[in-house]
Amino acid sequence: MEKRSLEAVSRWGKNVEEEETNDKWGNKKKKLEPGEAKEKANFGLSGTLNKDSKTGKLYNGVVMKWSEPADAATPTGPGWRIYVFKNDDLVDTLYLHRQSAFLISRDKTIADLLVEHPSCSKQHAVIQFRIKTQHPPPGSMDQPKYFIRPYIMDLESTNGTFLNSEKVERSRYIELLEKDVLKFGESSREYVLMFTK
Repeated sequence: MEKRSLEAVSRWGKNVEEEETNDKWGNKKKKLEPGEAKEKANFGLSGTLNKDSKTGKLYNGVVMKWSEPADAATPTGPGWRIYVFKNDDLVDTLYLHRQSAFLISRDKTIADLLVEHPSCSKQHAVIQFRIKTQHPPPGSMDQPKYFIRPYIMDLESTNGTFLNSEKVERSRYIELLEKDVLKFGESSREYVLMFTK
């Protein structure tokens, strides 16, 4: 009977014969047929990461066009509200608190602010609350101040989002100020943003 050294039989707890037939993850190595070339590494783009960044998250079975940024924040109390006007008549008052984002949508299953005009998209725009930092002047001993501010972002809607009668750039957050007027698509309704203490 042939004697082999202990090192030849096992290496770090692995059987040497198993090492020759298994890869480093323990899977059986594929034996190549005569004349068959070994498959080369494929470093091409699979598109998986890009797909995830475009589809975002799922909400009520609907794939969202947007996901919250890292600096998203929920307002600390009631204060921000939207007054909805149609032909100079107050139609509704919407309170913007208790959540960090409000989706403007024609789809009832996902809408926080429902817009029913046919020119509005199913995912038209979003009002997102974000933390804004105000830094003290250089050399000051004061600490930075933090504010929670509303921003609007058009979600690549077909007919656009308008801030104070000007079309906003798509897929870009724009800070909202008190008394700003929003319009969505070709709807005649005006959404006036106000803050009350």
